[in-house]
Amino acid sequence: QVQLVESGGGLVQAGGSLRLSCAASGSIFSFNVMGWYRQAPGKQREYVAGITNGGSTNTADSVKGRFTISRDNVKNTVYLQMNSLKPEDTAVYYCAADTGGVIEDFVRGEYDYWGQGTQVTVSS
Repeated sequence: QVQLVESGGGLVQAGGSLRLSCAASGSIFSFNVMGWYRQAPGKQREYVAGITNGGSTNTADSVKGRFTISRDNVKNTVYLQMNSLKPEDTAVYYCAADTGGVIEDFVRGEYDYWGQGTQVTVSS
């Protein structure tokens, strides 16, 4: 059974930084794409960023230039470095993984596994 466990969320002031981690229970090479989604209260889940097993990345326009996704294949972990945080970044952040397809599919919300989420709160 695949498990994705997020960590690193918390409360931060606007302009601050956080780094989220997503640890997979097995080798992340088994996933074509891994990445992050977020969901704010009363809103739909929103794509944030994705990374392929070849290392290609994609980030949503809303976070481009502020958020960076990366991976550590030895630790089977994907990271989301979040800088210049804004109150509108407040949400539960979910790690997701797709065993097939390409990153365009992942961006459209097609993934096989997701974690339990970690809360990020940005105060103004």
